[in-house]
Amino acid sequence: MSLAAATRDAVRERPFLYDGLRAGVVNYTAAARALDVDGDTDAVATALRRLAEELADDPAHESEARVSMRSGLGRVEGDGLLTVGDTRFGEGAGSLTGIVARGDVSAAALGNVLGRLRAAEIAIEAAGVGDGTLVVVVERSNGPDVLRVVEGAVGR
Repeated sequence: MSLAAATRDAVRERPFLYDGLRAGVVNYTAAARALDVDGDTDAVATALRRLAEELADDPAHESEARVSMRSGLGRVEGDGLLTVGDTRFGEGAGSLTGIVARGDVSAAALGNVLGRLRAAEIAIEAAGVGDGTLVVVVERSNGPDVLRVVEGAVGR
């Protein structure tokens, strides 16, 4: 495997570095030192620079959705607002809050929302996206903050 290919693989294992390269905010030499790629640091830095030049600077996603908050979510049997594996979250069954965005949303939009919530250190109970709906389930006390984050990422 070439040094450039090994560098690309190392970047793909670190989404934060990929995003930083797209945004043009990476110190290539420092990033090259941090990567576990066999090769000269300057050569790895050059491979990172070339990769950054190739990456599109288009937004990761373009979303536009109406965002609302649903209170009283909990685990339910049968149909629910969000199903993850065998766990279903529905209304009137608990003390969780669901933030729902309906419209032009995608998996990339969910990734953006989850990244923002991670940066804000907000714990997530469950999340998913499909058929024009994005749902994030959190503790009630985090509902207003999560609403603002989702609105900032995908809201109209």
